Amino acid sequence: MKKKVGIISLGCPKNLIDSEIMLGILKRDNYEITNNEHLADIIIINTCGFIESAKQESINTILEMAQCKKNRCRVLIVTGCLAERYKDGIMEQMPEVDAVVGTGGYGEIARIIERVYACEKPVLCGNLDEIKYLENERLISTNKGYSYIKIAEGCDNFCTYCVIPSLRGRYRSRRIEDILKEANTLAQNGIAEIVLIAQDTTRYGLDIYHEKKLVELIRGISKIDGIKWIRLLYCYPEEIDDLLINEIACNEKVCKYLDIPIQHASDKVLKMMGRRGSSEDIKALISSLRRKVPELIVRTTIIVGFPGENDDDFDVLYKFVEDSQFDKLGVFMYSKEEGTPASKLKPQVGKKVKEKRHNMIMALQRKISAQKNINRLGNTFAAIVEGISEDGIFHYGRTYAEAPDIDGFVYFTSAEPLKEGEFTNVKILNSEDYDLIGEVTNEFTK
Repeated sequence: MKKKVGIISLGCPKNLIDSEIMLGILKRDNYEITNNEHLADIIIINTCGFIESAKQESINTILEMAQCKKNRCRVLIVTGCLAERYKDGIMEQMPEVDAVVGTGGYGEIARIIERVYACEKPVLCGNLDEIKYLENERLISTNKGYSYIKIAEGCDNFCTYCVIPSLRGRYRSRRIEDILKEANTLAQNGIAEIVLIAQDTTRYGLDIYHEKKLVELIRGISKIDGIKWIRLLYCYPEEIDDLLINEIACNEKVCKYLDIPIQHASDKVLKMMGRRGSSEDIKALISSLRRKVPELIVRTTIIVGFPGENDDDFDVLYKFVEDSQFDKLGVFMYSKEEGTPASKLKPQVGKKVKEKRHNMIMALQRKISAQKNINRLGNTFAAIVEGISEDGIFHYGRTYAEAPDIDGFVYFTSAEPLKEGEFTNVKILNSEDYDLIGEVTNEFTK
């Protein structure tokens, strides 16, 4: 009888891709996949270990799934960033865990399970140069019409607050032909929106082609029948050039949406963070983007409470957010991570101060977002359908202005039933702070 495997994927979309690759490998090796952990013989938890809250979520999930070993589950495996970072502690302090697999060991997951059934307790970590596993066929875990593609692994930016290079290794790009093959397969399976991700998508190709190749990659994906939208996430500002801006402006398949993590606006704090470029550089980039692509949605993330951030630094950041009028904004409180240069900086900002600054920026952004949504009233947009609301009245989905998993939704009524993953035209009739409300229409779309 086939052994049943369940995977719980925590953290970012990059982790989700790794989970889907493990699912594909296990399905190929004749395991049965289940979404119900209570029916699983084998439970795999693909963890995140980026910041304290993510670590705690991962630990809580491991402890919760360990309870399943009292019933059907026989094998509990921890994979991912937490596994890579704390392999020894996991094995020592959580005896229910049967194996630990780091970020370079996903391709060996079937062999690891075999070793556990042979009464071993394997630990596979430290292989941070591995990237071949990304060429395994994935088992897509959603049917909402979109899918992520990881175009590179690792990071060479070495920001002082970040543990990613130590968990994921140096930046390694995949070959263009391999990515196009994956995109073709996704399109053949009904995926209409491709979301390109990496720790830094704008550096794509520099390591293996000795020049940036993101635009060439975009153009290749654009030629694939069935792909309607191409979305770019994690584009570091320093590497966004005119070639990329022009491609976004002119390529009809590229969503006029750009995710640019800036992290701060005080030059002093940016320098302490190990970020390249200055506040003026960021302002000039945003101005250029909006001038050349007027309909562009600009999303960014910032960190408040970084060590040494004083009131003046925060005031600079607050005014920068106020002036920039970002369409989308994620705000994080600095998390002190052991092993990072920032963890040794002084003075560390107190929790209450961080919370206050976080709440102030969020209140400001809420007003900005509400006004941005009001400005969309009366317009009609193409939208990808993601499902039906719990009350059964509305469908919900996204326009080009909302990225999956991180932004709000558009809720809309339809006289006809709609399928997940299909496109429809939605006229915006009402708005909230982060979500929009509308109805399906045959009117012209933006």
